[in-house]
Amino acid sequence: MMFMRRWRAAGARILPLSANSSAALARLHATSFARGWTSQEIAELMAGPAVDVIGAKLGSQMLGMAMVRCAADEGEVLTIAVAPDWRGMGLAGRLLGEALGALARRRTRTCFLEVEEHNQAALALYRREGFHENGRRKGYYRDEGGGDALILACSLTDRWWLAPPPDAVESE
Repeated sequence: MMFMRRWRAAGARILPLSANSSAALARLHATSFARGWTSQEIAELMAGPAVDVIGAKLGSQMLGMAMVRCAADEGEVLTIAVAPDWRGMGLAGRLLGEALGALARRRTRTCFLEVEEHNQAALALYRREGFHENGRRKGYYRDEGGGDALILACSLTDRWWLAPPPDAVESE
């Protein structure tokens, strides 16, 4: 069964999402975080001109999402979430790669994110993509039962040449 799911995950479409996906994204986000974002919060974030939301879809099923924001020449990974049954299948890496590509197309120089210090799966993913520790927020995740937030950073200038022109990217 795991083999079939992994094979199906490899066929998931990774594509930019529009605000009409906010309800599905809120349901997905709630499966990954102690305090999931509401549909309205997601829609408000998506309304920003410098926010990109990338989804992983299999047919109409939302398997995962990544949301990034650009401000001047800095980017931020706002969130990445993958449905519990689809974790460990490479979707988070594909989503992060496409999200970083979206930032690279905006000529973002550096990308930042926060991650709970004990989230080993996320830390491994981010380190594979070139993120390194840049700071720490003590007790940031205490209310959710976690610990410190690690602030990670990654240079994107070496990825600019990899970014396809915006009209070459499939969208929802």
